[in-house]
Amino acid sequence: REEEALKGSTDAKDAKTGENGSRFTAYVELLRPPLAPMDVALPGAAALLAAYATTGGLPPAFPFVIATLGAYFAITSSYVFNDCCDVDVDAVGMPGRPLPSSQVTRSSALAYSGFLFGIAAAVALYLNPESLIALIAATLIMAVYSKAAKRTTPFSWALVGLAYGVVPVGVWLAMAPAGILKDGPGLHAGAIVLGAMICITDWGFTNCDASRDVEGDRREGIPTFPVTFGIPKTAKLVAAAWIVGVILSFALGIVTGLGLIYFAAAIVAGSWMIAQTLDFIRKPTAKRGEGIFYQGANYRAVLFAALIIDVLLRATVGGYPGVFR
Repeated sequence: REEEALKGSTDAKDAKTGENGSRFTAYVELLRPPLAPMDVALPGAAALLAAYATTGGLPPAFPFVIATLGAYFAITSSYVFNDCCDVDVDAVGMPGRPLPSSQVTRSSALAYSGFLFGIAAAVALYLNPESLIALIAATLIMAVYSKAAKRTTPFSWALVGLAYGVVPVGVWLAMAPAGILKDGPGLHAGAIVLGAMICITDWGFTNCDASRDVEGDRREGIPTFPVTFGIPKTAKLVAAAWIVGVILSFALGIVTGLGLIYFAAAIVAGSWMIAQTLDFIRKPTAKRGEGIFYQGANYRAVLFAALIIDVLLRATVGGYPGVFR
């Protein structure tokens, strides 16, 4: 009997451990791990580029690290909040996600989103109040999208792009203030070009995401662009957004004085990404849209990794020249 009781106690502990591990995995999944390379590389690249473009050097290590992590928490906070608003849709299209599968409750996920936002806000306030204003603006825009616009207009994707375009500008301001609330060099053209590039390419991201969710959105009566106008027209919009975004990637290199490694990556990765979107036009399916969604994340990760390497070389190696200056 004692052995049976001991075995029962051990089994209960193992079950509890497994449950805790499963819950932890669910919370991690809410952060969209496949997008993590992009979500870390983007703010890291923005912080490095801001310091280099305005001072010719690298940022101090501590502000750079916390600015990058703060932006990552801001981005992932919006992911979690959006999932909280889309439980009914995901229950149809992606029932295995943490919220529709009841691995995480909606109230817990909302608290989790608020916790992530709180960390991001504290970092932004510490680095530059201008960055905090940018964070609040981006968060409010995403809240309007997730809570209302997505369910009322097929053009809600414009808000998503605007919100994500503000994120790298906020990171830039953390490293190089605009001089309004904190002394700094002023708003650099690179910040505007970078924000525009992220904004417009995110229009492609969002509509690819909506393409893979089209069946669930249609059943729930959510008028996304693919539901309203069809995936073939959506594919053309996605391709147009990415073509403009790739062009802006070249403009970013020009206005910030980047070198050969960045431009080589912009040409190769940009050509590849455009080819993928053109293939989406030829094969306008929900599955292909999902593929473009993740390929776009890979493109950004590669581009910004190249940007980081390029900035490090430009700032530390005297013989490494810029392409246009």
